[in-house]
Amino acid sequence: MRAELLGLYAEADAVLNGWTCACTAAPAPGGVAETPCCHFGVTGREPYPTAVELEEVRHAVRAAGLTVASPPSPPSRRLPMARDERRPCPLLSDSGRCRIYASRPLGCRTFFCQGAEAPFGARTKSPRDAASALGRRIADLSARFAPLDPLPRPLTRSLAG
Repeated sequence: MRAELLGLYAEADAVLNGWTCACTAAPAPGGVAETPCCHFGVTGREPYPTAVELEEVRHAVRAAGLTVASPPSPPSRRLPMARDERRPCPLLSDSGRCRIYASRPLGCRTFFCQGAEAPFGARTKSPRDAASALGRRIADLSARFAPLDPLPRPLTRSLAG
């Protein structure tokens, strides 16, 4: 099933080919990438990968020999945001880049932030319908992978346990 999931990810990457946002820009030499999409306290949301996607994330974490810590919990009140309250994804490196980029879930691949831009000369509407169709196919794959518990769950809580 891993090969099937990676094939669906390749389809998603093809659908999104050329789309960019500030999160995909490389940081300046020695700098830290600004990745607002990957800071759950900033966006107020986080990816909810399915069971089969979480297995791929865990595979990539093991293969890279990574240790993953959960980001801090959301703040209980609204005050100016401290750095740790931004709740960076636990899969980000110190330089702000995804450490398992090739294995990132569909939600990370299709997470359009405010700064998302279409490829030069392309239609200006994001390919959300195509991304949704791929999401349904991944959900079907997850149901075959883990029939008793295929549903999506918050990335940070899934990695904490």
